[in-house]
Amino acid sequence: MDKDITQADSQAIRQVIEQQITAFQQNNVLVAFSQAAPGIQRQFGTAENFARMVEAAYPTVYRPRSVVFEALLKIDGLPSQQVMLMDQDGQLIRATYMMQQQPRGDWKIAGCYLTPMGDED
Repeated sequence: MDKDITQADSQAIRQVIEQQITAFQQNNVLVAFSQAAPGIQRQFGTAENFARMVEAAYPTVYRPRSVVFEALLKIDGLPSQQVMLMDQDGQLIRATYMMQQQPRGDWKIAGCYLTPMGDED
C-alpha cells in the first residue's frame, strides 16, 4: 500500500462503503447515492436511477447476505477496497470499490466491479 493512504483514509473508505451497503439494505436511496462520487451522481442524475441500476446490475451489493472487508489496493492509481460479499443464494462475490478522494478530503465511491469467487479451484 502506498504511503499516501493513511490509516484514517483506510477507515474512512471502509465507512463510506459500509454506509452505502447499509443504506441499500434500508431502502435509503438518498444516503446510498450520497456515497457515490460526483461523476457517478452526474451519470445517473437521481438517487432513484442509481438505486435501480445497482439493484439490477449489482444485486449482491444491493442486498448482501454477509460482508467481509479484505485488502485495500491501488488499481489504476485509485485506492480500491476489496469486499467479499455473499449473495442471497450463498455464492461468494468479490466487490472491488474504486475510491476517489474529494477536494475537501472526504472519500466517495467512484466505481465498483464484481468478480465471482469459487470458480478458480
